[in-house]
Amino acid sequence: MTTLTAKAPHVPALELQRNALGRLVLTIDGVSHDGVVPVRNFPMSAPDAGLSLVDGNGKEHLWVDYLALLPTAVRDLVEDELRNREFIPHIRHIQAVSTFATPSTWDVDTDRGSTRLVLKGEEDIRRLPGGSLLITDSQGVQFMIPDLIALDRKSKRLLERFL
Repeated sequence: MTTLTAKAPHVPALELQRNALGRLVLTIDGVSHDGVVPVRNFPMSAPDAGLSLVDGNGKEHLWVDYLALLPTAVRDLVEDELRNREFIPHIRHIQAVSTFATPSTWDVDTDRGSTRLVLKGEEDIRRLPGGSLLITDSQGVQFMIPDLIALDRKSKRLLERFL
């Protein structure tokens, strides 16, 4: 396994590309690893820190302390792959809440469009570092409010009843 850290004096010859099937191929110092997948260590609390590239068997081939340490072309491919794999819509506005008791149906606007979610209980709203919230609906879909302070007044008022 290769480690890429800010303190490492040696940066390996690193290449990442897609093969004909669309799978990622990682080449480190001339050795290729087919079908690698990026995995974040702390996807919610530190999305840009602690990333692994692992193969289909879970074997780690590259550990990266910070995403910014990757060469630009490699970083762009990794971020693209993560966007395709991770589905966490960001709530921008809470339009309406059916009731302030749970279960409750919420109509929300997200970065991926308008939707409706069912909140089973207040315990399905988790506070994350940095003032963000993670909300899990009754279907197990996770929604994020990246910055509670940045929400509009109406959304904050509706949300406060559940916090």
